[in-house]
Amino acid sequence: MTRLCRTFQTAPAAVPREDSAKYLESGLEAEGFEAPDWLVPDIEDGTAPDMKAEAVENVVDRLPGLAPDFGGEVWPRVEWAHDDAEFRDRGRDQIDRLVGEVGDHLDGVVVPKVGRLSDVQDAVGAVAEAERDHGYDDGSLELTVIVETAAAVSDLPDIARLGEDDRLAGLVFGPVDYTADLGGRAMDGERPRWSGLLERLSNEASAGGLVAIGGPFDRLFDERAGVTYYNAPGYADQVEREARIGLDGSWSLHPKQTSQANRVHMPTASELESALDKVEGFNEAKREGTGAVVLDGQMVDEATYKNFANTVETVRRIDDAHPTQTAESYDDSLLERARSVTLRFG
Repeated sequence: MTRLCRTFQTAPAAVPREDSAKYLESGLEAEGFEAPDWLVPDIEDGTAPDMKAEAVENVVDRLPGLAPDFGGEVWPRVEWAHDDAEFRDRGRDQIDRLVGEVGDHLDGVVVPKVGRLSDVQDAVGAVAEAERDHGYDDGSLELTVIVETAAAVSDLPDIARLGEDDRLAGLVFGPVDYTADLGGRAMDGERPRWSGLLERLSNEASAGGLVAIGGPFDRLFDERAGVTYYNAPGYADQVEREARIGLDGSWSLHPKQTSQANRVHMPTASELESALDKVEGFNEAKREGTGAVVLDGQMVDEATYKNFANTVETVRRIDDAHPTQTAESYDDSLLERARSVTLRFG
């Protein structure tokens, strides 16, 4: 059963304007396809150095009023760096403050720039310590790490195995810092795609029972013939590449990107209808004592059945979190079939 994380939207938790929590608030109040599955209040790179304290204050102040009505998960990104003790200390303090004051509204924390396995274990320990100090049950809050250093990539299989203890929830790729860490160059303004590494990330995440998220697409706007426009084609190309190799979701920097990624990582109406036909047909075959059945020219056995069941389960999870999205995407009868069908392997 795949955890729902089609969109990993980072929102600066403090910006230099009259309402410094503007983007945090808009993320929590987003509706329709602009509502992310995971909202990431950004206390790290998305917030200016002199506004970190205000960013934490904004998260603490806004979550109690807005998070209860937010349909997705909330994952603040704190400061951290495997090679800088000062950053790690600040991250521990931020984790402690967030868990202590708004832990009830958090699903976990995102820790960036992790290094080798021991560094990730230190981050796991920081979350566990905050839980103990503030009276939460062990494992109440999870950890997602951003893989953006050579050290983390070298230990990626071992890091992914931490998912077996139910504390580590996800792996996110950070291509900008990773390229810099390797001494890579942006040639003609384009960084490497790191396609092979994304495939490794997808594989290790699947092996560890984690979600895998692609890196940000920061060329938000393009220009042609003197006209500046939102770069929807470029982002769609990236999200589709990520979906094809099994990444569970995509990093979003803007509500428009969230709207796109939510749709790409969501089964189409025809996919859902086909999956339901296979699930219902196989269920009937099982009731009649048959182990496999040919449906629409395709043999369906227990292995292929699970794939179709996962499609239906994904739609159910979207429907639970964001019912306006499913209402817009599927007609009433199709959606009711998805809600009511028996899933033997869901």
